[in-house]
Amino acid sequence: MKKTVVAIAILCVVGLSSTVVAKNAADTTPAQDIETYRSYFTKKFPGVPLQEFSNGVYAIDKVSRDSWEAIEEFPPYEPFIEEGEELWNTPFANGKGYADCFKDGPAQRKNYPHWDAKRKMVVTLPLAINECREANGEKPLKWKVGAIASLLAYMGYESRGQTTNVVIPEGDADALAAYNEGKSQYFSRRGQLNFACASCHMQSSGMHVRTDILSPGLGHTTGWPVYRSKWGNLGTLHRRFGGCNKQVRAKPFKAQSKEYRNLEYFLTHMSNGIEFNGPSARK
Repeated sequence: MKKTVVAIAILCVVGLSSTVVAKNAADTTPAQDIETYRSYFTKKFPGVPLQEFSNGVYAIDKVSRDSWEAIEEFPPYEPFIEEGEELWNTPFANGKGYADCFKDGPAQRKNYPHWDAKRKMVVTLPLAINECREANGEKPLKWKVGAIASLLAYMGYESRGQTTNVVIPEGDADALAAYNEGKSQYFSRRGQLNFACASCHMQSSGMHVRTDILSPGLGHTTGWPVYRSKWGNLGTLHRRFGGCNKQVRAKPFKAQSKEYRNLEYFLTHMSNGIEFNGPSARK
């Protein structure tokens, strides 16, 4: 019988090594993974429409949703959207701007992350922003907070309603390897607490950790960047990746590292068909 994403998750639960998990990561195709991953969550949370998973924990818990909807009446990320729009429209020193790099405008979420076959690497939207800046003689922005988060907020807002559609090119062994590395990142246990991403956001999704409810992993990448009450500001997806690693007492990778870009590639692919709705607010 063919192994599935759920089978890999079970391997993690019983505590097998990350080497074993990595080996099994290549046993299914990306299309099979999406089918299994989506089926897992729709069966675990029956009655929740697919598109609702873009709202994280607010898709599965009414009390949390009521509080969130009240916050959304005056969204805390709104000033960051305005700042991002101003940054987008401010020319570089050479007279060019972001529009010269992103020809079809700021609504770019549908295009990222993607596989760059020439460079044999996953390109994320933050990476593309900084490459645009450096190509025009500007200093790169910090990856986790600040100007890049504001730019992403504006670009995310302009992209609302676009549908996630990450493609793993058929016949490209390097692209598939990057995808499988991201999958292994998601299902491999790490840190002193010996947790995987899937430990919280797959097997334990919907359960409480102290006063918090663990959100389902389906749709996880659609709402970024996020204003978190815990942070008191807007942050990027890779900031959250690093925070999760710290919470399980594992050394985080650097933001926009190969490890996190591949993880984003896998995790975003798992949300194919779900609309982007960032920026968003979370607890």
